[in-house]
Amino acid sequence: MSNKVLAGRYELFERIGEGGMSVVYKAKDKLLNRFVAIKILKPQFINDSKFIDSFRRESQAAASMSHPNIVNIYDVGREGNIHYIVMELIEGKTLSDYIKEQGAMSYPKVIALSKQIAAALAFAHKNHIIHRDVKPHNIMITPNGTAKITDFGIAKAVNAATIVDNTDGIIGSVHYFSPEQARGGYVDEKSDIYSLGIVMYEMITGRVPFDGDNPVNIALMHINGEMVPPSKLVDGVPPALEHIILKCTDKYPVNRYASAEELIEALNNLEFVGSVVGDSVLMGGATGTMNNIKGGNGPIAETDYDDGEDYDEAEDEKNGRKRKKKPMDKKKKMIIIIASVAGAIVLGLIVAFAAGIFGGEEIEAPDFKNMTLEEAKDAAKEYDLKIKKADEVVSEDVEKGKIVSQDPKAGTKIKTGSTVKVNISKGLGDGDVPDLTGKMQDELASYLEAAGFTLGSVTEEASEEEAGTVLRQDPKAGSTAEKGTAINVVVSDGSKAKAVVPYLVGKSLGDAQAALLNAGLSVGSISYDYSSTYAEGEVMWQQYDANAQLDKGTSVKIRVSKGNKPEETTAPTEPSKDDEDEE
Repeated sequence: MSNKVLAGRYELFERIGEGGMSVVYKAKDKLLNRFVAIKILKPQFINDSKFIDSFRRESQAAASMSHPNIVNIYDVGREGNIHYIVMELIEGKTLSDYIKEQGAMSYPKVIALSKQIAAALAFAHKNHIIHRDVKPHNIMITPNGTAKITDFGIAKAVNAATIVDNTDGIIGSVHYFSPEQARGGYVDEKSDIYSLGIVMYEMITGRVPFDGDNPVNIALMHINGEMVPPSKLVDGVPPALEHIILKCTDKYPVNRYASAEELIEALNNLEFVGSVVGDSVLMGGATGTMNNIKGGNGPIAETDYDDGEDYDEAEDEKNGRKRKKKPMDKKKKMIIIIASVAGAIVLGLIVAFAAGIFGGEEIEAPDFKNMTLEEAKDAAKEYDLKIKKADEVVSEDVEKGKIVSQDPKAGTKIKTGSTVKVNISKGLGDGDVPDLTGKMQDELASYLEAAGFTLGSVTEEASEEEAGTVLRQDPKAGSTAEKGTAINVVVSDGSKAKAVVPYLVGKSLGDAQAALLNAGLSVGSISYDYSSTYAEGEVMWQQYDANAQLDKGTSVKIRVSKGNKPEETTAPTEPSKDDEDEE
């Protein structure tokens, strides 16, 4: 039996993976003579035109990216009802499988993989692409330890759909959702940073921070739940790495790293410190086997051999023991200890000078919230402080262009001459403009408020539509606009509207007259006639059929029943002369 061929080019072989939305096949590109992976959307998603459009658009945008830590997208296409993406074929396994097999990872491995994932996100963010679904299932690990992110195309198309469960079969992403995604709010680069923080948490501990049977409950945990620090679950987590993970997963986007590049810088610094001063200083003096899961049997004991003989380390490990090398002489050991301590002191001094700990008068940081950047700079001069713009963030409370938050926070003890980083409001963020066409004017304000917009000018125009019906809008439906934008509408004045003739037969005369007036018609001449079918006073005929459309104000004639026609009686006759004689 021959294999299926898509687009006359891609020959499908074996199924190599399946997710909630798609099935992945190994295939061969017969044109370029290379093996590829083809992701085919499941049938239940192909009838959603909005989803398909978003899927196609985002996949094509992702196809333009080329980065060593992003799975390359070669082609996006459709054949009949089959929608597919042609991707680079990665020999390896998903990070989710890796964690399932290996459990908690050592901290150097976590740092190395996290830097690669963050580098991929930094590149995507520079290209104005937000992944929205960063999770171990979407990260491939090659045999040489390279991390590659996939599913950039599907991510935006799915968006909030990934929270659903049995109906559409998409389960799992809610474990990695940012609080703003769980609330259905504005999503930006910092949402990806949060999700990466959850992935880092899972790599270092072997488990996700929030779990449960109900996806909605897990989403609420992201919004309100307290995250157990990784060091409470496993031994050997450097405090600095724990700080990085908790900063990535802060509930408030403004408190996370401003960018993926800033996260990479923090990881690089941690890695550098570890290489200079060693694990013991990095761990704050902690001892024992790295990542020994708490609740287990404790660190693995090492048998100390010092018999001066050569030994086969591989053979000893196979036999369940591990030799230590001969203790170094005390002088050499003392030199290394002194060098390590000196290095730590020098590093501390460098950090202290960089942070401005030495020098300057200690003051309380003033509150710059709700000031513009220029206002804050002017105010900071009075305190001998410097202001640096950090990030533009979405805010429902602070006006666009004004300061939302600062670091250090107001009231914190700082030295004069220090720099205060401030985050600037960019308003409510962007949203999709809803379609108002056909809606009635009196319901627009509440409808727009729910969508995050306001009602602007309302202009009337002659139309056959009912008075108050929206004919056009600006900005157009489906376009992207900043939340809070006023939407201007043109509505019908009803002057050309047609009136629909109501069904009058069988109604009383009073009800028929009222129905005509309510429909915008007038009552024409009324005639009366006898009827054995309709009771007296009921309409037995109307000039125009029900549901006919007439110009407003048109008069409609009706005929009303007078009831049954009375029976005719014969008048008595005078008796004849002959009749009288007979009597």
